Amino acid sequence: MNLVFNSTSEWQREDRDHHLHPFTDIAQLNAKGVRVITHGEGVYIWDSEGNKIIDGMAGLWCVNLGYGRKELIEVATKQMSELAFYNTFFMTTTTPATALASLLAEVTPEGMNHVFYGCSGSESNDTVVRLVWRYWDVKGEPKRKTIIGRNNGYHGSTVIGACLGGMGGMHKQGPLPYPGFAHIDQPHWYINAGDMDPDEYGLLAARQLEDKILELGPDTVAAFIGEPIQGAGGVVVPPDSYWPEIQRICRKYGILLISDEVICGFGRTGEWFGCQSFGFEPDMMTMAKGMSSGYQPISGVMVRQHIVDAIAPTGEFYHGYTYSGHPVATAVAHANISILRDEGVIERVKKDIGPYFQAKVRELGDHPLVGNVRGRGLIAGMELMKNKKTRERFDPVGKTGLICRNHCFENNIIMRATGDAMLLSPPLVISRDEVDELFEKAKMCLDMTARDVGVI
Repeated sequence: MNLVFNSTSEWQREDRDHHLHPFTDIAQLNAKGVRVITHGEGVYIWDSEGNKIIDGMAGLWCVNLGYGRKELIEVATKQMSELAFYNTFFMTTTTPATALASLLAEVTPEGMNHVFYGCSGSESNDTVVRLVWRYWDVKGEPKRKTIIGRNNGYHGSTVIGACLGGMGGMHKQGPLPYPGFAHIDQPHWYINAGDMDPDEYGLLAARQLEDKILELGPDTVAAFIGEPIQGAGGVVVPPDSYWPEIQRICRKYGILLISDEVICGFGRTGEWFGCQSFGFEPDMMTMAKGMSSGYQPISGVMVRQHIVDAIAPTGEFYHGYTYSGHPVATAVAHANISILRDEGVIERVKKDIGPYFQAKVRELGDHPLVGNVRGRGLIAGMELMKNKKTRERFDPVGKTGLICRNHCFENNIIMRATGDAMLLSPPLVISRDEVDELFEKAKMCLDMTARDVGVI
């Protein structure tokens, strides 16, 4: 079979005939034809028609060091030539897997000394559930099985990942969530709080966790899981009062606190991890995406020492993946994290490019279509509203966001729509000039959308 086609239409035909895409309306995509991406450099990607596109989403929240980093390519090539694969079962390791574990123990919050590897955030959130259940079994509290998440939270699209998350569309294609998974409201101040002060609302939203624990029975609840900033749920940034209160409640009832750092981790918020930005100390953290800047599929769960101490003496933990600790993936992740540290990338997000980016996105808060701007570091969301003065939303929610996303698509900027929130999360290495270009194009697309929906 010919694997190199001469035109975009040929690639589109082959894709239509053989490729099922994730989170995609298949009929709609087949009618339109897929965009074929051919190469990337820095914060830009190019398609098969020669269009240069500024990537405001870092691939899928992950290309933190940008495209074309030769150091990562060279590390992968060298490791493939030396040892392309070996597993970490059977009392065996590889040098890259152990070296990365040691480095992760250095850069993650104090007390997190062990990592369990996977290939995706979804896999690692499945691992979290297995670890939580095992922990409570060996602690002599086997009734503690229920894990509480949040409505519109996202923790992956495996069956268990979808149960942990609170995405209604995923649950409708279930039957999901399974018994043993519960949800409370997401801490979306702008949509849910009315005239309430943000910190007052943050406490109110957090205390839903205590209400849910008491409803279910404290002796049945095992853990609470949340993203420091909800990414796919619309870049929902909680009030500063929220996470400390969540931690207080978890400690009060002795349940485990899990931070899903798949999006926030490795510098996105201006700290190494989102939990550090919001001042809480999880018992476990899920990591992926920025762990390798997307150059290799890899993920991990960082586990606090008290959990390891409970599980370690109790015999075999019947869990793992063929590619857990894959030598090429771990070698690339090690190089990626070393660059983030040694080149001061995260410090720059905190003190320089992050504040500049946030100032620019907040200028769009004056746009007639934008009701609310929120973000931290190099992640932001803009809520599109029919009437920003009264906070009247479009009906149906989501249609206006798709109109804006389509304008972005046609004007060579990647900006994601979740409902009617437009989301940005560019590579951490973006320059000020590139930020200016990003927001110039974003404003143009907002203007086009506003005209389409009659706001201006």
